[in-house]
Amino acid sequence: MEKKKILIIGPAYPYRGGNSLFVAQTYEILKNDFDVKIFNFKLLYPSLLFPGTTQFDKSEKIVYKPPNERILNSINPFNWFAVAKRIKQENADLVVFDWWHPFFGPALGTITRLIKSKYKNKILFITENVVSHEANRIDKVLTRYGLKEASMFLALSKQVEKELRQFAKGRKIYRSVLPSYDCYTTDETFDKNELRDELNIKRNATVLLFFGYVRKYKGLDILLEAMPEIIRIHPDTYLIVVGEFYDKPETYTSIVEKNKLNSNVKILNRFVPNEEVAKYYNAADAVVLPYKSATQSAVLNVAYSFKKPVIVTNVEGLAEFVEDGKTGVIVNPDSVDEIVKGYGKFLELKDSVDFKTHIEKRNKENSFENLPALIKEMLNEAESN
Repeated sequence: MEKKKILIIGPAYPYRGGNSLFVAQTYEILKNDFDVKIFNFKLLYPSLLFPGTTQFDKSEKIVYKPPNERILNSINPFNWFAVAKRIKQENADLVVFDWWHPFFGPALGTITRLIKSKYKNKILFITENVVSHEANRIDKVLTRYGLKEASMFLALSKQVEKELRQFAKGRKIYRSVLPSYDCYTTDETFDKNELRDELNIKRNATVLLFFGYVRKYKGLDILLEAMPEIIRIHPDTYLIVVGEFYDKPETYTSIVEKNKLNSNVKILNRFVPNEEVAKYYNAADAVVLPYKSATQSAVLNVAYSFKKPVIVTNVEGLAEFVEDGKTGVIVNPDSVDEIVKGYGKFLELKDSVDFKTHIEKRNKENSFENLPALIKEMLNEAESN
């Protein structure tokens, strides 16, 4: 029996980051059941609008390199017409757009308008976020334009599903979650003490990890403000901050200097290549996500893949993926005191709760594994309408 054809439009290798990783994982889980093709970006963000050092994966170890064709330019309207023509020529059974930011509203909104006559009921938007974490009125206008011609949606958290309702206008919303990103775990053994020695951290210390690019909504400032009290109560506590700063580093380093935290807080302001991810997670006892807003987080899923408990704030779609007291600790957001209390609770539980077993159980129940069945349901729904 001939496989149904799925066309995915979204970022993939050579682009770096969570969105390209998600598209790659989606390809991997669907390729056995469907004929899957990826139309990638040839220009994702203009360099002037990208706050990091590079948009491309410079790792020596490439974790996923799905076959893809780089054809979409996010800012060239003439290109959008050409891409729409190519999409029509593919005669796909389902066209899937990866959506995570209003910036892409003009491109994706225009393309879907151009293909809707051919793909009636067959345009799916997978929504990692609906609007950006630092959204303004223009973002909402761009989102409305970008999502207007979608036939259906796949939301990756309850919060995203809730936010989608103002844009979906009665169209069906399916649910799934981010996959468990175990692609960074390797057979190679990383000695947890090697990195601790390298960073001058006591071997018997409790180490917290903040991982990923740094932006205001991620709440690193609150975590740093909590560290003096944490260290006062628990002197052998260290924090490793690893990730490229998309905000001014001085916003955060000034907190470290003001509170004389240099001995207990180690900041590595750089993008971490794939081959180095494991050593940071292996060196940590827990991963902290003190976010001020969130719909979900790949950092959380990577932490789970390393069987590391998390300390997270109870914001929007983040806490729904954490079992308080079993896979981590949930605290109220925007509060230094809550971070301090949450860390104290983690220490109390550390010797009595088998975090690893609870995390392994949750990983096995990850509903992303049901995506092929969900796509088949969508195809049946599209064909019946």
